[in-house]
Amino acid sequence: MSETSARLLALLSLLQARRDWPGMLLAERLEVSPRTVRRDVDRLRELGYPVRATKGPDGGYRLDAGADLPPLLFDDDQAIAVAVALQTATTSVTGIEEGALRALATVRQVMPVRLRQRVDALQVTTVDRYAHRRTQIDSDQLIAIGMAVRAQEVLRFDYASPGTPAGEWPPPRRTEPHHLVTWGGRWYLVGWDLDRNDWRTYRVDRMTPKTPTGPRFVPRDLPTADVATFIANRFRGQDQQPCRGEAILQRKASDIAQWAGHGAVVEELTPTSCRLVLTAWSWTALAATFGMFECDLQLVGPQELKDAATQLAARYREGTA
Repeated sequence: MSETSARLLALLSLLQARRDWPGMLLAERLEVSPRTVRRDVDRLRELGYPVRATKGPDGGYRLDAGADLPPLLFDDDQAIAVAVALQTATTSVTGIEEGALRALATVRQVMPVRLRQRVDALQVTTVDRYAHRRTQIDSDQLIAIGMAVRAQEVLRFDYASPGTPAGEWPPPRRTEPHHLVTWGGRWYLVGWDLDRNDWRTYRVDRMTPKTPTGPRFVPRDLPTADVATFIANRFRGQDQQPCRGEAILQRKASDIAQWAGHGAVVEELTPTSCRLVLTAWSWTALAATFGMFECDLQLVGPQELKDAATQLAARYREGTA
């Protein structure tokens, strides 16, 4: 009995690992006969796993989606990844806190002792940098938008733009939804606006999707290499702090880019030098930031930055005299 149970778990793990499995290949991996594989597949079906036989020269099996979620089999790394993800899930979507906690408790309860100890050692406390900006996002709303993205169907929705009086909605928007992204603590939809004939980003918390969705569309190419670049370009400068300065650093651009931080602009000038543009909350803080890269530099400006650097240098000299 224990041998059969172990073989069923091994079969389930294989079926979860890839979409289609030829019957003969499953038999070879499990070191059993094709007949035994057929019997084990029948046992999995009796347990509620929707295993479908596939036709073809080889014949085989596929684990389909079912009406209910059957028990899943995770390896050690997958189980730990799920536990960590559940602990941090509420920083990206609100309204799922209770569900995430119940799921984490369920996963932890069925873990072997060796894994439970490792997960308990990973008690993650998430410090939400953008908590002051985060808005309530209904998970059903997020799923509805995500389904339109995946199905490549035109999305119709009401959109509460800034300044819209409460209870008053402008005409519904129509867009070809392409990507759901997170940026600065908020969810955004990237789409091609059919009424404005241009790419737009929409804050999901301001959207109220309408049903049904519109016709299918052929996805357009983004004007940038990928959606991350598109979003970075679209929001560049919106979160900058009041003081903005520029310097030439005698260091490779790739080295500086690793540590320049969010909002920095790094431009390669030569193989060993680059132009760096930064922002900060004060000119003194900006001057200190430029000095942290441990390389020769030339402050380009503005004059407020140069004056702050002179004052900071004098302060350091006096402090070390």
